Amino acid sequence: MPRIIPTLFPPSTRQLASLGERLRMARLRRRYSAESVAKRAGVARATLYRVEVGDAGVSIATYASVLRVLGLHGDLDLLARDDVLGRKLQDLKLPTRKVAPRRASASRKPLPAGAGHTVPPASSSP
Repeated sequence: MPRIIPTLFPPSTRQLASLGERLRMARLRRRYSAESVAKRAGVARATLYRVEVGDAGVSIATYASVLRVLGLHGDLDLLARDDVLGRKLQDLKLPTRKVAPRRASASRKPLPAGAGHTVPPASSSP
């Protein structure tokens, strides 16, 4: 099955390439071999190479595994931490999109007559 590579805008492609280069430099500064990092991250050596060049087809879980092996997994907490645009929108109190209620599923069987919500008859005791 051929590999599907997501299409990214050029700035995102540059960001991934930069991330890959930083991960490669972190590995080299620690004097870890590519083979040992790949083995500890649970990926193939070729996949680690794809991480280090910033391949967009590599899953974020693989990036997280490599960060963990390098001791940089705390950096994941910094991603999208402060949503500046979202906070500005919230401050402006822009209306949120209303979502239509779900339609009854066709797989549900209709209730038999009298099995739905019924009101009990009022008792006529004095």
